[in-house]
Amino acid sequence: MGKMIVAIFFGLVLIAGGASTSVAHHAGGVEVGDLDTGSVVGQPFKELPVDAEIQAIEFGGIKAWYPPTTVVDFKSRTGRPVVLKVTNNSTAEHGFFMTADAAYEAPSVLKIKLVLKPGETKYIGIPTSDLFYATTGSTFIYTCHLHPAHVGGTFVALGR
Repeated sequence: MGKMIVAIFFGLVLIAGGASTSVAHHAGGVEVGDLDTGSVVGQPFKELPVDAEIQAIEFGGIKAWYPPTTVVDFKSRTGRPVVLKVTNNSTAEHGFFMTADAAYEAPSVLKIKLVLKPGETKYIGIPTSDLFYATTGSTFIYTCHLHPAHVGGTFVALGR
């Protein structure tokens, strides 16, 4: 049996044993919940400011996530987690899927997926480590994974 070496570098865990090598992303984890009961990295949602509100809306026969672009400026804020308030203001069930990977392939990339009933609101807490270390860019897309024809949007993390 060969030696096993474990090294941690800037949020990455590298494990080498024998002839095989594995790299895995290590971060705090995205949490989805209600305002009164949800939390992220030990901080209750109700004690954190909401950084952005995103809503499923219907207008003129078009179903979309609004706003089409959501920007959070990290140059002037602390390292606290990002909190998104996501509401379905439409008459049908909608999915919310946010990722940094347009191909949805990498196992370590940020992926958030939930389904909202009409009128339902959920809060999403994202540790800053998940935003900045799980991707090479600072742009994330959000779409309705239940209805691909619906208009999605973009989340931009400035100051990266």
